[in-house]
Amino acid sequence: MQLTGLTILLIGASHLATPTYLVGPLHDGLVAQGARVHSIGICGTTPSDWSKVTEGSCGGVERIDRAPPKVLISRAAKTTPLRTLVTAEKPDLVIVVMGDTLANYAKKDTFDRNWVTREVWTLTREFTQTNVNCIWVGPSWGTDGFPAGKTNARVKEVAEFLSPRVKPCTYLDSLKMSKPGQWKTSDGQHFYQEGYKAWSDSIIKSIKALP
Repeated sequence: MQLTGLTILLIGASHLATPTYLVGPLHDGLVAQGARVHSIGICGTTPSDWSKVTEGSCGGVERIDRAPPKVLISRAAKTTPLRTLVTAEKPDLVIVVMGDTLANYAKKDTFDRNWVTREVWTLTREFTQTNVNCIWVGPSWGTDGFPAGKTNARVKEVAEFLSPRVKPCTYLDSLKMSKPGQWKTSDGQHFYQEGYKAWSDSIIKSIKALP
């Protein structure tokens, strides 16, 4: 896929909601490829939260093109419905980074497949109805043993479940971009800067390899 000249909307949860996370190197990398990029990360959100206005639970970040990240706090950290964003910005491509908030790592002993199916369908329906191209970036490996509860077994289960269910979006399997434990984490789930840079580079490489 050629990225030069594309208008890209990048949305997601906590992995985009801190300036040193993906909203730094992934955003910069897409811009360096010649794309116009608008990134919005709202911490704690799930797919259905992007079908309506929803306040985040732990802040957020917004960034446009080469401008520095704008940190959103309190009530300013809320989603804008995907349909509203698509109508206003007419993106050529929407990239969704979403997976960990669907896993409920520390909250449930089992993966709630029915709930995740409803969550994913709520957002993919918006893509179908707005007829916009989309890519869904799945969860990456974390680190077992942290209080957040992320485990290799659960993230593998989440990724395998999401992969065939995000159509019309193209699914990018982040588990193929590294080995378990290769990218060190601060809390079992969120990476240090070098991890986010490596993940960003892999995402862009994968996108460019698409037809």
